[in-house]
Amino acid sequence: MTVGTGAGLDTADMVLNIGPQHPSTHGVLRLKLTLDGERVVTCEPIVGYMHRGAEKLFEVRDYRQIIMLANRHDWLSAFSNELGVVLAVERLMGIEVPERATWLRMALAELNRVLNHLMFLGSYPLEIGAITPMFYAFRERETLQAVMEEVSGGRIHYMFNRVGGLKEEIPAGWTKRARQAVAAVRRRMPDIDNVIRRNDIFMARTVGVGVLSAADAAAYGASGPVARASGLDFDVRRDEPYLYYDQIDVPVVTRTAGDCHARFEVLLEQVFVSLDLIDECLDRVDRTGGPVNVRLPKVVKAPEGHTYAWTENPLGVNGYYLVSRGEKTPWRLKLRTASYANVQALATLIPGCLVPDLIAILGSMFFVVGDIDK
Repeated sequence: MTVGTGAGLDTADMVLNIGPQHPSTHGVLRLKLTLDGERVVTCEPIVGYMHRGAEKLFEVRDYRQIIMLANRHDWLSAFSNELGVVLAVERLMGIEVPERATWLRMALAELNRVLNHLMFLGSYPLEIGAITPMFYAFRERETLQAVMEEVSGGRIHYMFNRVGGLKEEIPAGWTKRARQAVAAVRRRMPDIDNVIRRNDIFMARTVGVGVLSAADAAAYGASGPVARASGLDFDVRRDEPYLYYDQIDVPVVTRTAGDCHARFEVLLEQVFVSLDLIDECLDRVDRTGGPVNVRLPKVVKAPEGHTYAWTENPLGVNGYYLVSRGEKTPWRLKLRTASYANVQALATLIPGCLVPDLIAILGSMFFVVGDIDK
């Protein structure tokens, strides 16, 4: 667009590409910006550079193999991704999962949520110049990773869910060690809180920046901490309970400001909520005996039909639409991922901001590019 200056000179808005390989983007994401000086006029998120065709690959893998694919699209929420897929398959097959396995799934899902949030609580301040929170966040992550690795054998891709329950019984004494890890993290979390939440520079970069209204969040289908920071009081665990979430109280952290700082605060306070939920689930595990899985035939076939399962993943609502034709592979498994919906809101958030604010806004949306491109 050409603009006359009134002095016989014409200026043109600059079109700037941030990405697809750029230090300010979370992975292979491209933002096409139109700039008027240092102010962003329009923003177009362009996705697909990392596309690996997970949904198509589901169609040629059996119901045990697709778990491996499912836990990789959001690599920071691997356990939760696995869980959503097996819940869909179990619902279609009419499998009743043992009670002990269900409580264990909940404990591990909340551990995975804390691990996810700690990564963003450390990396987000790092992107706008604060180095120290990253060290604190990784100290806590390693404490929890130790118990996750002990129970599953994996650090990122846990592969611990199975259709009908879990891979195997937990090691002897694991719940005690998990409680000790949770207590240590709860005791040390104020270090992150005190060093960054009320930091003057951090607040200057985040308060009032990148405001997402509740109406826009709902219109784009945003969910999770991003939506709750804008005042959308919705959490699948409380409002459409799965597993045994209807048997426990799930506090939902919300804010109304909808800015970068509100999104950070929701993420931070959600960690404390999840730590409490982990303790409650571990208590239920200790009081519940029995198996952690059900015996399945050598070849698992879901009956013909379709079903939809959704879960409250760390980054928001994940949906799994499974269609079966009675074979050992899904005919179709469609993923509705949290990051894909959340990142679309950038088209509304970024216009009007300055280029330096772009980094603060982008980081505060808490997305994983694999979760966008699937």
